[in-house]
Amino acid sequence: MKKRVVITGLGVAAPNGVGIPAFTHAIQNGLSGIRHDKQLEELQFSCQIAGQPQITDDLKAAYFTELELRGFNSTGILYGVIAGIEAWNNSGLAINEDPDWDSGCIFGAGTSGIDKFRESIYKIDDLQTRRLGSTVVAQTMNSGISAYLGGKIGLGNQVTTNSSACTTGTEAVLMAYDRIQSGQAKRILAGSTSDSGPYIWGGFDALRVCSSQFNDHPEKGSRPMSASAAGFVPGSGAGAFVIEDLESALERSATIYGEILGGNCNSGGQRNSGTMTAPNSTAVQRCIQKAVENAGIDPNQIDAVNGHLTATTKDSLEIENWTKALGRSGSDFPYINSLKSLTGHCLSASGSIECVASVLQLYEGFLFGNLNCSDLHPEIAALIDPSKVLQQTIKSNPKIIAKASFGFGDVNACVILKKYND
Repeated sequence: MKKRVVITGLGVAAPNGVGIPAFTHAIQNGLSGIRHDKQLEELQFSCQIAGQPQITDDLKAAYFTELELRGFNSTGILYGVIAGIEAWNNSGLAINEDPDWDSGCIFGAGTSGIDKFRESIYKIDDLQTRRLGSTVVAQTMNSGISAYLGGKIGLGNQVTTNSSACTTGTEAVLMAYDRIQSGQAKRILAGSTSDSGPYIWGGFDALRVCSSQFNDHPEKGSRPMSASAAGFVPGSGAGAFVIEDLESALERSATIYGEILGGNCNSGGQRNSGTMTAPNSTAVQRCIQKAVENAGIDPNQIDAVNGHLTATTKDSLEIENWTKALGRSGSDFPYINSLKSLTGHCLSASGSIECVASVLQLYEGFLFGNLNCSDLHPEIAALIDPSKVLQQTIKSNPKIIAKASFGFGDVNACVILKKYND
């Protein structure tokens, strides 16, 4: 019999809400976190809007010591620590005096400390190597986020960082699930984070895949599934979970936000239709189908889908892949939404932040609406009933949500989440 794996802690630093209460309020009420970015305008980016978590100095001081903040400018680690520690505290767990051998951390990142890395390059070029500071390595190594969290909490099980582009966060959740399923850990702090700023977003702007038609109206810029979608809006942040075996959670009377039934990760191998930047549809469909099979459910049991859906030309293809994978279309298709309409595309943090939103929908009993999608793309309208693309939040009682992420490199992940009942 498969060991049951549940979610006992949630944390988030999102463009439209830092902390679970603020984030829940934002997604329930359709509040966007996309704003004009003065730096992008000054640098003459085509896309001059972005989604960034709003972090105050007081909030930083609540998670970092004065000494730690000296010379600290890694936004990815900042967001990840805020989200990760919130999830740990939210789960009712204590900060450990000694290593907790049963608890670990799998926290993904796309990059780490890009601004710090740039600063270091200039100092080295100016022959100021000795002035780099003692934290430059910790801030710029890709595993910096898991190292910071592991040290702040005292985690003695596996502590590592995964990296799979936009699939990173959803993959981290599934890696944590697998480790607990195999009995190698009782609980894992899982999630992902993403740096913010022009050095992260510049390459995408150069690829001309970012939204540039709504610089004067930031909240209208991210338009997943819309006929007027004009590219994605860059974003950043972090999402986090405490993922735990059910027996351990019950022993300590933890709040249980949801259950992970299973999932799947795969790659299209950049073959057939798959490339570095485009999905292999066969692989996407197979990933979804294998996730459903691994979860031990029927596709008809899925009440809602939280898609990847980036507001690019690939949105209609993603919907087509969902219809084929689930064998459901028209009015039989589940409700579907995309958080990117409210946050932009948070890159390596997108999967984890969107998984947090998916769990909140199960726990709180609602489905959030898709902003900027009153003009549903005709190719999507031909595949599914337009009423399945919610325009605003509805009170609901979803039991099972499928959440998927698809990333650069033709990599895919899909997790099946369930409302917990005993």
